[in-house]
Amino acid sequence: MQRRLFLCDGDALIIPQQRLLKILREIKRQLPWVTRIGVYANAKSLQMKSSAELKELKENGIGIAYMGLESGDDITLKQIKKGASAQTMIRMGQKARQAGLKLSITVLLGIAGRTRSDHHAKATGHVLSEIDPEYVGALTLMLIPGTPLYDDYRSGSFPLLTPDEMLAELRTMIAHTHLTRGLFHANHASNYLPIKARLPKEKEATLRLIDQALAGNVSLKPEWLRAL
Repeated sequence: MQRRLFLCDGDALIIPQQRLLKILREIKRQLPWVTRIGVYANAKSLQMKSSAELKELKENGIGIAYMGLESGDDITLKQIKKGASAQTMIRMGQKARQAGLKLSITVLLGIAGRTRSDHHAKATGHVLSEIDPEYVGALTLMLIPGTPLYDDYRSGSFPLLTPDEMLAELRTMIAHTHLTRGLFHANHASNYLPIKARLPKEKEATLRLIDQALAGNVSLKPEWLRAL
């Protein structure tokens, strides 16, 4: 029996509180076996909910929020029009955690380009450390034709990182991420090297694995196997 449910089609947390509570209570009535409900969340929707409202949602079934950070670098966040600063992301992430919600945060390798790669990796590690989520998911940038970033890539103004540069960025990010007890995933279909590490316990072993891959001793996923 499926015990987990996800409210999809966008950022459900932005739904007005009473309407959202009505949905949650109906889920409980219709599907009493569901033990955890998940939602997408972003800085805007978390700002719109008071701490008391977030706790009320937790009490009515919402157990985890999926939050797209992408980067902890303010310049990169501005360039991708994220709509929130790194400090705002930290405050909203901490707010969700203090309300008792688990957090799964997504970050994006390669999004800062080559010039800001190192800064992006370190700043993202800092933001993750400040929020201290239960889960982190790292995806690798894949450019889609028809998007502004793809056009920048075609014009030469946005150089796409090589697989080794993506791995070096991931290594720096993990090295600068200090979680109390979190799971760091980089096993999405877009990633060159599948990683699933419990931090801090498996941090050093994971860094050594990446070093082995950078040295050419561990095979990377070929391009034809990568997908969104």
